[in-house]
Amino acid sequence: MPGPLHGFRVIDLTTMISGPLATMTLADQGAEVIKIEHPGGGDHSRQVTGRRGGFAASFLNNNRGKKSVTLNLKDPRGLKAALRLCETADVFVQNFRPGVAERIGLGEAAVRAARPDIIYTSIAGFGFAGDWARKPVYDPLIQALSGLASVQGGADAARPRLVRTILPDKLTAIQTAQAITAALLARARTGEGSHVQISMLDTVLAFLWSSDMAGYTFVGDELEPTKGDDAQSFVELIYQTADGWMAVSAHTDSTWAGLSAAVARPDWLEDPRFATVAAREDNKPARLELTQEALHDDTTDNWMQRLSAHDVPCAPVLTRDQVYSHPQVQANETVIEQDHPQAGRIRQARTPARFSATPPEAPKPARRLGEDTRAVLAQVGYDTDTISDMIAQGIATDTQDGTQ
Repeated sequence: MPGPLHGFRVIDLTTMISGPLATMTLADQGAEVIKIEHPGGGDHSRQVTGRRGGFAASFLNNNRGKKSVTLNLKDPRGLKAALRLCETADVFVQNFRPGVAERIGLGEAAVRAARPDIIYTSIAGFGFAGDWARKPVYDPLIQALSGLASVQGGADAARPRLVRTILPDKLTAIQTAQAITAALLARARTGEGSHVQISMLDTVLAFLWSSDMAGYTFVGDELEPTKGDDAQSFVELIYQTADGWMAVSAHTDSTWAGLSAAVARPDWLEDPRFATVAAREDNKPARLELTQEALHDDTTDNWMQRLSAHDVPCAPVLTRDQVYSHPQVQANETVIEQDHPQAGRIRQARTPARFSATPPEAPKPARRLGEDTRAVLAQVGYDTDTISDMIAQGIATDTQDGTQ
């Protein structure tokens, strides 16, 4: 059965992670996504390391379910073809640096002239106005400027630390997919398309504010930087055991009582430093130290049993090679395997949302560069000779010869 976005066509001009992951989410949910790439190599993520059968894992994991069309957008015929595709589309997504889309002829005005009610989507790094808007951007820069690296360090005075995954990129992808869906819903009600603008910086700041900016919420009563969270807080919830590591979360009164019982420390319940939720937060360093001392004396498996018996939230810290074989991950059927025509058997995480009324079909694996050029251009009225001529002139490419 088609997914909930079946019938919507998306033109995808994005590269790297934030844009491709956003449009892959739409494809996973049933949308037809046409990825337009440059004939001379395509998305940069096709070229990175970690490859098999001519495909990079990074490209496979952010571009499944899409059709691949190659067009040289600097050539008038390539640009014209892209705009013709836009005539049939519901959504257009680009993550060029601000100003570039307009310069090459694919700004909002040009695309909306082709399809007035299209959802035009722009993804930026630092934003769309101000001195930083046109600066080059990568994930670590957003972690730095947003304060995320400082939060990860544990205190303003501590050494900042990067989150060891490209969280701003991937979080922006999720936010973008949701925003596009919201814009489509609004169009269904009003008949009008909109311009969705989303930046990585805005996304991470909104993400942090829900839990990490309490000390700066009340205007005029901001927390002094020197009195921020203690540097030890970056290890919060992750503890070393006799044979590994585990996460334990005991914030409520009941779970704190359960932890105290599991580690045989009833005296913690009489300690005024830990008598309330607020007191335990104010005395976080002492709480962390005592918890770590207690958990170091036994194995992770034994603590899992003892803590679970007292209904204390806990989990082992798994390495990447352990995650996909964990019983809960298998019970969720989170990780799927399928055969790729060139890359062989591949393993990926399925889209997390499930739809009972419109369950999407299993996604098709990522395509070779330009594999769908002929078919897609034919759908919008190009005849065989014209397509062949565009390919012969390098305006487009066709990979039916088996190369990527």
